[in-house]
Amino acid sequence: MSMLEKTIAAPATGAWVREARKAPRRRRTLVTGTLGLLVFALLAVNILLGSYTVTIPDFFAMLGGKTIPGASFIVMENKLPQALLGLLAGASFGMAGTIFQSMLRNPLASPDIIGISYGASATAVAAMVLFGVRGAGVSVAAIIGALLVALLITALARGRGGTGLILIGIGAAAFMQAAVTFLLSRADITNAQDIMVWLTGSLNSANWERTGILAVAMALLLPFIAGGSRDLRGLALGDDTASGLGLNVPRARLMLTIVGVLLAAFPTAAAGPIAFVAFLSGPIAKRLNGGAASLPLSALVGSAIVLAANFAAINAIPGTSLPVGVVTGALGAPFLLWLLISSNRANQGG
Repeated sequence: MSMLEKTIAAPATGAWVREARKAPRRRRTLVTGTLGLLVFALLAVNILLGSYTVTIPDFFAMLGGKTIPGASFIVMENKLPQALLGLLAGASFGMAGTIFQSMLRNPLASPDIIGISYGASATAVAAMVLFGVRGAGVSVAAIIGALLVALLITALARGRGGTGLILIGIGAAAFMQAAVTFLLSRADITNAQDIMVWLTGSLNSANWERTGILAVAMALLLPFIAGGSRDLRGLALGDDTASGLGLNVPRARLMLTIVGVLLAAFPTAAAGPIAFVAFLSGPIAKRLNGGAASLPLSALVGSAIVLAANFAAINAIPGTSLPVGVVTGALGAPFLLWLLISSNRANQGG
């Protein structure tokens, strides 16, 4: 190639590289905007539509303090806190799932599969059944349970890799389920029925106290989520590469584990272990983002899943309000089976 040709080719090559670098950013911006609009639309649908419909002017009038007989109570004490709790719980579960799936590089490594959500559930149920704890005390019990289970499976899986941790986590989840079943056998019939609905994952008992606790918890975790998002991108390159780039890998993993556990525990305490939201959100967000994990996108996908499932759960069968976990479980179970089958085929092919 002559000097003239090189001179002409250099700017063209530089422009192509710049364009290639901008493409993922443009895609991420487009996906984020689209998901944001979808979540906003689903939030509005949950509040304004359904068995009791509300006009937009009436809704803003109620927000401004106007009392509309009948409507004010239904909207302000039922539909609005329920929708906001679904929004926050979905976002929290979505980020928790992405953290563990990315750290362990396995789509099965979500809190609801490896036992962390079940640990939160077991200690929360124990607190309710044995000690009559309610409100913020349930959140504290759930956090303690989630942290203990995470510590246990991490200690038992030391040196066994991601697959070993997942298998130990599945065993821990089975043990926690057995513990919950035993505790339910000791509860009176009224409490047992309420707890069973909660264990399925439900927004039906949403109130401003639960929504407020979850909102404050997520606000306090926000700086750590932002820092963890940067660390997660580094860990995605592999531990050796991340260390070479100056990342303290053990510290980053510890911080991400704690943040992930808390992001799974708080919504579990508020709405129960809503099935498969953490499991589904990460892979969907990753697919939309061109194969790169993203905590903000996972949060939006999680919120969209819970809000859509909640509207379906309330309105699918006239006169019956199903727990939201029934719908998310119906969505997640086929995906889990497909993932297991495809992984098995990939292993056989290798």
